[in-house]
Amino acid sequence: MSDGNTTRRGVLRGALAGSAALAAGRAAAESDPLITELQDWTSFGGDPITARPYGLPIRFEADVIRRNVPWLTADPVSSINFTPIHALEGTITPQGCAFERHHSGAIELAKENYRLMINGLVDQPLVFSYADLERFPRENHVYFCECAANTGMEWAGAQLNGAQFTHGMLHNMEYTGIPMRTLLQEAGLGAAGDLADKWIYVEGADASSNGRSIPMEKALDDVLVAFKANGEALRKEHGYPVRLVVPGWEGNMWVKWLRRIEVTDGPVESREETSKYTDVLEDGTARKWTWVMDAKSVITSPSPQQPITHGHGPVVITGLAWSGHGKITRVDVSKDGGMTWETARLDRGSDPKALARFYLDTEWNGEPWLLQSRAMDETGYVQPTKAALREVRGENSVYHNNCIQTWAIAADGSAENVELS
Repeated sequence: MSDGNTTRRGVLRGALAGSAALAAGRAAAESDPLITELQDWTSFGGDPITARPYGLPIRFEADVIRRNVPWLTADPVSSINFTPIHALEGTITPQGCAFERHHSGAIELAKENYRLMINGLVDQPLVFSYADLERFPRENHVYFCECAANTGMEWAGAQLNGAQFTHGMLHNMEYTGIPMRTLLQEAGLGAAGDLADKWIYVEGADASSNGRSIPMEKALDDVLVAFKANGEALRKEHGYPVRLVVPGWEGNMWVKWLRRIEVTDGPVESREETSKYTDVLEDGTARKWTWVMDAKSVITSPSPQQPITHGHGPVVITGLAWSGHGKITRVDVSKDGGMTWETARLDRGSDPKALARFYLDTEWNGEPWLLQSRAMDETGYVQPTKAALREVRGENSVYHNNCIQTWAIAADGSAENVELS
């Protein structure tokens, strides 16, 4: 029910859906040869425990992988691949599936060779080794990271056919790290009043350095200097051994292989915050400092890479929602292209600036659907349509496209990326 309360009608509806699924399962069981045949896995021992010292997915899940779109970038060294969000469940992204974005390739930097400098307007410039960082108090937080260009190809119309490709520049992991404010305080900062107009400039150890300016207010709030993700060391492609985590803000600011933090009087106006990662409006002017990733959602199943294959009957519509402003408080789902809406169930609620999983348990009888989801966050912000975004920004933008996505479900259960006029 939309109000989250259990009613007799809701219980009966759930029971009927369960009965239908049970009947379908019974019919399938009666004709399934696996029920009567003796299978190898019931008669022979399996692999020894030492066969795979680091656990990898079973071969039957070999299709659940990151993918790229070759024509999107001129060179794979400065490119992107996409999280298979259509094939994942829950909210935590395995590191091995989490999207990559590089500006000059992923580098190998050993812990013993790692150094982090803090300089600029501080009392005592400092250089930390990795071992030094391990001695500081640490925290664990789950946050989403979204590339500012996620869904960027869709500004001019439906382009890429699959949730992995339209929305897969996204991951959600538990990061372990040191609050930025702890390290800045170690280097010595002035009184709070002296910091009001200060910024930090962060850069990585790779060839691009990917330098970005961050207001001091954000740096002292929730920014982490992270060295673990999902309980283990960062992967090479995610900035091993140390990266920046800037919760709720565009992924370009999450500098990998973090090597320097400089306290400055103002923004540096680097390449990545002037000629890039700004929002080009219809009249040709560009908005900058649009760091926060606004509320957004996408249905991951059914979707083009996850069609309905089991025929008519019970269907679980599911997807992900997130907001850089805080918690997701509600997600609505439409089957008719936004004419009517049903409120989905949020699983476990939502952590601030983290992915939320939503479900709508329903029935499908072969009728065409125009599936959409619409997220709302704790500030009251409502995810807009693409038409509403275009009224403000035109079609020249690449970044920060958080529009409502539409999948057209056909009578055979297949799905396609479409744009409604």
